[in-house]
Amino acid sequence: MGGADEPAGPARTAATRDPDGTQRAILAAATHEFAANGLSGARVDAIAARAGINKRMLYHYFGNKEALYRAALEAEYARIRAAEAELRLDDLEPEASLARLAAFTFDYYLENPDFLSLLATENLHRARHVASSDRLKAMHVAFIGDLDRVLARGAAAGLFRPGLDAVDIYVTIASLGAFYLSNRWTLGAIFGRDLAEPARLAAWRVHIAEVVLAFARA
Repeated sequence: MGGADEPAGPARTAATRDPDGTQRAILAAATHEFAANGLSGARVDAIAARAGINKRMLYHYFGNKEALYRAALEAEYARIRAAEAELRLDDLEPEASLARLAAFTFDYYLENPDFLSLLATENLHRARHVASSDRLKAMHVAFIGDLDRVLARGAAAGLFRPGLDAVDIYVTIASLGAFYLSNRWTLGAIFGRDLAEPARLAAWRVHIAEVVLAFARA
């Protein structure tokens, strides 16, 4: 008979037959657990139970909790970078590209609250795990290169000011979206506004694009 921490035979067999699917299930469970409880508060047995495997299988794939946390961060960043690539910003006029990126970023944060929670956790750790990941650095270099081309096209067409920094533009977009969503409950309570109301969310999405475009325009 198996140990108390092992799943039933069919679940264990499924994990053996589909290692890629098992890793995806572990990462999804880990993302949820780390987003809810942070790195120190997350429990490996809770992750394993949610993924439908035993802890030994989890350790087989990811080694330890810290390595699993780093893998979850990498997977979440890979998801948003892949989704950004689907925007095909090079196919649009520069101003439309910036507006699309701004709207997408806000919507992505809104629809993926675990991503923002993971970022908050990692910032508490002063980006120690992000800084140690070559994979993360590589995927961000590619994304910033895409955005830099948009800004260069805009400057060449006389639409944008020359010399705009792609990192600064992205930080502006990300900040306006993440701060609003991460603090909408406290800001709403302080100012007496329902910042989670659909109409306000839609208005803020437009506001982000307008702010970024106003700054970028020549």
